[in-house]
Amino acid sequence: QVQLVESGGGLVQAGGSLRLSCAASERTFTMGWFRQAPGKEREFVAAITRAATSTNYADSVKGRFTISRDNAQNTVYLQMDNLKPEDTAVYYCAASASYSGASAYSWAYNYWGQGTQVTVST
Repeated sequence: QVQLVESGGGLVQAGGSLRLSCAASERTFTMGWFRQAPGKEREFVAAITRAATSTNYADSVKGRFTISRDNAQNTVYLQMDNLKPEDTAVYYCAASASYSGASAYSWAYNYWGQGTQVTVST
């Protein structure tokens, strides 16, 4: 069972930046980030393939967020710039045991972290 531990969330003003990290207990295939705002369904944010050769982003974060990974550290990052109040949510790291594409679908992921809160104030 792969364990995922997120860190880096917090409170930031609109226009600011945060960097989320997710450490996995072992190497995985595709890794991704999802988020869930209060009263809303969980939604895809970004994904990256095992060799970091392909990435995928939700339209709402393209040009502002950057996903990357360090396989030597079994860690995936989400650099979030120009944050907006609508980015406020609990952010979840996810990892796939076998899926190789940069999937936006939650069914492709087998393991999930506990989540980290990101709050963007006006």
